[in-house]
Amino acid sequence: MYVIGERINGMFNDVRDALKNQDKGVIQDLAQRQVECGADCLDVNVGPGAADAVSAMAWLVESIREVTDAPLAIDSTKPDAITAGVEAAGGKAVINSTTGEQAKMEKLFPIAAEHGCAIIGLTIDENGVPHDAAGRMEVALKLLAGAMEHGIAAEDLYIDAVILPVNAQQTNPGQVMETIRQTKLLADPPPKTVVGLSNVSQGARHRELINRTALVMCLAGGLDAAIVDPMDSELMDAMITAEVLLNKAVYCDDFLKAYRRKT
Repeated sequence: MYVIGERINGMFNDVRDALKNQDKGVIQDLAQRQVECGADCLDVNVGPGAADAVSAMAWLVESIREVTDAPLAIDSTKPDAITAGVEAAGGKAVINSTTGEQAKMEKLFPIAAEHGCAIIGLTIDENGVPHDAAGRMEVALKLLAGAMEHGIAAEDLYIDAVILPVNAQQTNPGQVMETIRQTKLLADPPPKTVVGLSNVSQGARHRELINRTALVMCLAGGLDAAIVDPMDSELMDAMITAEVLLNKAVYCDDFLKAYRRKT
């Protein structure tokens, strides 16, 4: 599974304070630790508090680039900030994210196409988040068509079926898992699938247990990527073990150590 580290986000107090104080050390430590713990890509989000999202995003990416060349997922609701992040990142970045709303697709797909980026597409349209897998698949098909119209390959599109907190929408995780399974039928090769995992446990007790269980269940349904905290060692152990049991990784008695040695 493609692990996208979630911790460089201005919603977290340490990152928000680092942005405010221009403290590279905090950001660089988070970047290095996430990569060391198994992150394949780092999500980068300045959060809602930045007075100038464009300059804040450029500063974040430039700070990260001083210590790692890991791929970055540039995460913002503002197209200008996304463009600044993608340009500073170099290489192939991921844009996080567009929705299936026509106006957003028209703004963000051209940025992805121009810079050769992969892009995450949330199954949300002008009517909000669909209630079931069938509605999500309608939006996923719209996202796929929009991506292909802009010359973006299907395998560079990540469909995010929008997992919601289980304590508020208990039927939602099952619909997300069904959407993950059905997305594999959209094209050949199909779009990839991704979840923002921690949303499923937001506001609930036993968050770590809920996250681990949801991740394993989604992996069994064909999940390709997840935005997670790679520094949660029990979550990563569950992911590694699930991949062994799904025959996506070779078993050995030290399979946990073997995976970490690889990273």
